[in-house]
This record gives sequence, C-alpha cells and structure tokens, in this order.
Amino acid sequence: MLKPFPFSAIVGQEDMKKALLMAAVEPLLGGVLIFGDRGTGKSTAVRALAALLPAIETREGCRYNCLPDTPQGACPACSAPGASRTSAVVQKPAPMVDLPLGATEDRVCGALDIETALISGEKRFEPGLLAAANRGFLYVDEVNLLEDHLVDLLLDAAASGVNVVEREGISIRHAARFVLVGSGNPEEGDLRPQLLDRFGLAVDIRTLDNLQQRIDVIRRRDAYETDPEAFALSWARKEAAVRKRVVTARALLRAVTISDMILSRLSQLCMRLGIDGMRGELTLMRAARAAAALEGRESVTWADIEAIAPMVLCHRLRRDPLDDAGSAPRIERALAALDASQNKVPAQTVNAAKAYAHG
Repeated sequence: MLKPFPFSAIVGQEDMKKALLMAAVEPLLGGVLIFGDRGTGKSTAVRALAALLPAIETREGCRYNCLPDTPQGACPACSAPGASRTSAVVQKPAPMVDLPLGATEDRVCGALDIETALISGEKRFEPGLLAAANRGFLYVDEVNLLEDHLVDLLLDAAASGVNVVEREGISIRHAARFVLVGSGNPEEGDLRPQLLDRFGLAVDIRTLDNLQQRIDVIRRRDAYETDPEAFALSWARKEAAVRKRVVTARALLRAVTISDMILSRLSQLCMRLGIDGMRGELTLMRAARAAAALEGRESVTWADIEAIAPMVLCHRLRRDPLDDAGSAPRIERALAALDASQNKVPAQTVNAAKAYAHG
C-alpha cells in the first residue's frame, strides 16, 4: 500500500495544518472545513494527518472500533459472552473513512446483510461508513456537492455521536463519534447553512504565490512520486516530532485553563459580530485550549484567541450586503475595536496602527 505524503512535508498552508492538528487534539471541536482552489493540497493534508495519528485500541474482529473495556451491544465481536477472554486487544491505525458523493443511505448508515438473510434466514446488521469512522475521521471531498439526504444523516450523527438504524425489522444503535473533515471548491457551490454551522473550524486556502514555496512543492512531490518509501523515510523524524506533539497535547488538554477575563472578552467579540447561538463561543474556547496544548502551555492567552478567531468565526457571520470587505476583515475590525475598548484607546487609532502594520 502506498504511503501517504508526509504531513510535515506539506509546504505552506499553515492555517489548514493548524486547524487539522487542533481537531486531532480536541474532537469536540466538530471538525474542519477546508475551502480553496484545486490542487492546493486539501486531500493530501487530510490523508497525511490520519497516517500521522497514534493507533487506536480495539478488539480483534471489531467493526465498530469499540473501546476494549466498553463494548457496544451492536458489536458481536465485543459483546458476545466471553469476548473479553477470547478476543485479543489489537492496535489499528486511526480510522480515515472517505464518504463518496454517490454513496447510498445503506452504505453510510448500515443495513440488513441480505446475503446472510437469504442463506441462513438470520437477520444480521452490516455496519456502514459511520461505524467504520467511529473514533476517527470521516472525510468528504467536494462536500458542497453532497446530496441533501446524506447531509441530513451526517447532521444527525455529528450532533448525537450515535447512529440509529430503524428499518427492515432491524433496530440498531452504535457510537459514531468522528471528526468530520470536508473540503471543496467554493466555485462549485455553497454549503447548506445547517451543515456549515456543524464544522467547528473553517479555513480558506489559496494557491501559493511565493516562488520558493512553489519550487519546494514541485521538488517534494516529484521526490515522493519517484520513491514514496524513501521520501517518507527522509521525513520520518519530523513526522515523529509532530506525532509526539499531538500525543502530548491530548494528554495536556484537560489541564489547560482559560481565565474569566479571556472568556469575557471572547464573548464580547461574538456579541460584537452578531454570532447566532452559543456554538461560536464554545468552539472558540475549545480551539484556544487545543492551540495552547499544542504549544505545550497550560493556560490560554488572548493571542491564542486572536490567532484562531477567523477560522472559528468567519463561517458563522451573517452576510452583510453592505460590507464587501469579506469575513476576515470584519473579525479584524471587531478585535481592534475590542482591544481599543479594553485599553481605553480610540478605535480609529488602533485601526490605523494595524492598517499601517499590514502595509
């Protein structure tokens, strides 16, 4: 099997890589949406991340990725009498499941195993992609082209963490806790608002405009296609460093604290921007903790909030037909106004200083 392109060898696209790493550290973020031009490394980065993550533990023959000590009733391999004694605990790569645009509902949710029913007359459930993605990643390329009925299924599973199948005389419930990652080209259509809101983080990426970076991309891709094994080996040390960083951040995450002052300011930021509901603030808090944990820190700073606010809030903003500057400048203006109010400095002065700093 061909080794994926190393995550650490991806040139540029720092926002995309940071968003994926934060989602790997904190599954409660709700996933990542990556919109951008064709050929900018969206699919490459997602598949590289899955190969980078630590393996998960489950029992041999389990198709639901059950935790060894907490089997699910729907899983015959883990819940059968004596399974804990007869089924060995094994390690397997973190699941990375591709959801094809043309997938059927049965393929996604699971359905009756027709072959077993016809041969033996026994009703047996054939698990689908949601079961395979449990405790891992579910990746949808061209997510903005996904059919509405599949979008509804993903919304239900993403919200509850459970897949429920009630049809053909079958009643099945099993865990479906996955990190949803979607990618697409904005020129091919918008995403349904209901699904867009479910993504914790959203990043827009563009074709690299730095000459040296473009040359690096060409050289690295050519080396990878010439000899994937040798290329992966040459990046093994950096891959191990990123993997260790993710593992350390996961262990540190629950110890990361966020002060009342920062909570107050991030809530003020969401209020200034008119963000609907509380999901924006919750996601901003979780993302800030993940960002701090990736840096090896046990407390969140306001700089963390400023750095990640665009990827958390841009896709949650109400569209303003009178403001053609885009979402990111609106967030920058809100941050500047908030800084000005905290420092008792006129907002115009802060805005002018930031404009000067950006050239």
